[in-house]
This record gives sequence, structure tokens and C-alpha cells, in this order.
Amino acid sequence: MSEAIARELLAQRFRSFLPVVVDMETGGFNAERNAILEIAAVTLTMDAQGFLLPEATYAFHVKPFEGADVEQSALDFTGIRLDDPLRQQVALSEAEALGEIFRPVRKAIKAHGCTRAVLVGHNAAFDHGFLNAAVNRCGIKRNPFHPFSSFDTASLAGLIYGQTVLARACRAAGIPFDNGEAHSARYDTERTAELFCAMVNRYKELGGWSQAQREQGMDEVP
Repeated sequence: MSEAIARELLAQRFRSFLPVVVDMETGGFNAERNAILEIAAVTLTMDAQGFLLPEATYAFHVKPFEGADVEQSALDFTGIRLDDPLRQQVALSEAEALGEIFRPVRKAIKAHGCTRAVLVGHNAAFDHGFLNAAVNRCGIKRNPFHPFSSFDTASLAGLIYGQTVLARACRAAGIPFDNGEAHSARYDTERTAELFCAMVNRYKELGGWSQAQREQGMDEVP
């Protein structure tokens, strides 16, 4: 299977959507009031055998938007220090961070022959809500992500492994997980991407995707 055919198969696999894994560390649970403090995204691709795998990671520290609430309990949980000099030096505004995420996502959508990105997240509704709120605040007109569809790895892992906590689900899937690195957007996004790929690929190995194609009268790309 050539690279071009593999990319075409990826578009077929998810109804012309490109799965992109997203994770955010935030200053609380309210998407309208609480700040995004870190954001990361992992684009996915497909190999010549039709297996899904992570492609590239994009991760940024984010400055709280003007008037945002940042709860101390959230900082204690994530370990983020807003006064860290290195963080202050590299942190982007919310609009800048979204721009840095959206550009490669749009490029990946085009490269894979897809029409839109679909967010993949562990407890996806949380990250999706913060993403949509930030897009609205920043007045972004061309959001590459579907406004409400998503894949939730917590639900999928609960179905497949009987585990909904990210660390436990990863270990059940044979993916090493370092609790000391957790609650960094980059780390959690990369582990979530590995978990999503493992679950999709396991379904393929069991013949699920091929069987679904046959039942729909679709011939799998050779």
C-alpha cells in the first residue's frame, strides 16, 4: 500500500474527518471564565498497513486571557507556576496559541484529503468546551475542528479495557505512563494519542473495520 493510498484510507476510515488529539491544562472547570494555561495537539496519520499512528506534536504555554479566573486548586493539581520566568518568556496569547495549533492541523487535513478535524480527547467534552470558548473569544472564523463531534478516549477505554482513568487505561493497553509527567498538556496529549491509536488498531486487527466495510459494500484499499 503506497503512502498516498494509506492517507486516502485514513480519510475513508473517519468519514473524511482527521482525528487530532487535544489536551488542555486550565485554571478551572468553567470554559467561559477559567483560563487555558497549556494546550497541545497531536496530528495522526496512517502507515502502509493501514494502522493509525501519531504524526507530530504541537504544544504551547498560554497566557491567561484578560479577566480570566485561575483557581489555586487548579494550579496545585497541575503544578503550573504562572510566575515561572521560563513560562513567562515563552507563553503565547490565547489567539497566538490557537493559530500555532490550527495552522499545522489545516495542513494535515489537506494532506490527508480530509474535510475537517475531529477532536480526540480524554474526557473530550472538557477540552472541546474550552476550545470552542477560546475560538469565540478570539473571533476566529475558520476553526478547523468540528464544532461538536469528538472521540472520547475515556469512554472508549472504559468499553475496551474497563478503565477510564488515563494512566490506568494506558497501562492496560501496554503503554508506559509516568505519573510524575502527567498533567502536562504535551505529555497527556501524547499518551492519549498512543491510547487512541492502540484502540483503533486493535479493532482493525480483530477484523472490525474490514467487516464494517464489507457490510457497507466497500472494498478495502489493497
